Amino acid sequence: MRILVTGGAGYIGSVTVRVLLDAGHDVTVLDTLEKGWRAAVDPRAGFEQGSVGDRAALGRVLPGCDCVMHLAGYIEVSESQADPDRYFANNVAEPGVLLDVMADHGIDALVFSSTAAVYGQADSVPIPEDAATRPVNAYGASKLAFEGLLEDREQRFGLRSTRLRYFNAAGAWPDGSMGEAHRPESHLIPRVLTSMADGRDVFEVYGGDYDTPDGTCVRDYVHVLDLAEAHHLALEQLYRGGPGGVFNLGSGRGYSNREVVAVCAAVTGCEVVIEIGPRRAGDPARLVASHERARRELGWTPQRGELRTIVEDAWRWHSSHPQGYAAPNEVRL
Repeated sequence: MRILVTGGAGYIGSVTVRVLLDAGHDVTVLDTLEKGWRAAVDPRAGFEQGSVGDRAALGRVLPGCDCVMHLAGYIEVSESQADPDRYFANNVAEPGVLLDVMADHGIDALVFSSTAAVYGQADSVPIPEDAATRPVNAYGASKLAFEGLLEDREQRFGLRSTRLRYFNAAGAWPDGSMGEAHRPESHLIPRVLTSMADGRDVFEVYGGDYDTPDGTCVRDYVHVLDLAEAHHLALEQLYRGGPGGVFNLGSGRGYSNREVVAVCAAVTGCEVVIEIGPRRAGDPARLVASHERARRELGWTPQRGELRTIVEDAWRWHSSHPQGYAAPNEVRL
């Protein structure tokens, strides 16, 4: 199968590209490198630097493709709250151009990297796919808006799409050769591990007065390699003529921020004192997945779902790549 992966130089995208290549597929990556890293792209993949809103770039990479995996987009909750227009432009308007050019080339199958942030503060956990979608931040709202575009294209033009609503992606390729390298980094596990590696003895957690057992946010962590496998399974289903649909991807278990810090300490042998900082705008108290639909319809179950396994793999990456993919001067090309 010939696949275009947008955002394939990013964290989840680069791991997914390797999984697809290992399965024998022909993969091309389209990425602006604004957030991703050229060094993260498997050398077996084709590469085009460009945006999903760039018709010329799309015209070079889409002909002959069987399917698109759309993982490009902005992902920072606090940034989205500060500049929602930028998020809607990048996460909705620009990929709308991608859908137009796909239609021009007769490509009718797309796997979309969505998010559990579309649910907002859920009424109950674990969260099923038919739960109310009430995002509490612009990031989640922008992802939900693009899901709406996909539904509209399905009704009007027959586009088949699979929307994968991730919970908290974490971990790294198990041998430590690929991992998370955001600049700046806002995700909890890499922040904790970096603090420990740097010898810092205090770590700030965003908020300690949530309605959770220990007052800190509770999240469902899913290993990045499990996410990549879910993309592969979703792709195969679409290629066989399946209708697509919405699927939650998570472990089904929630961990508080305090619990995550404790597991990081156990894995690294380092300790930090938790300091409670202000809440981060747009953070719901609990996000925990029900992934029963993915198990039943895609045949997907997390294989590396234990938090300790996730942290061990992440630590293997961070401890061996303290600069991530970048040289000390952080040249991306």
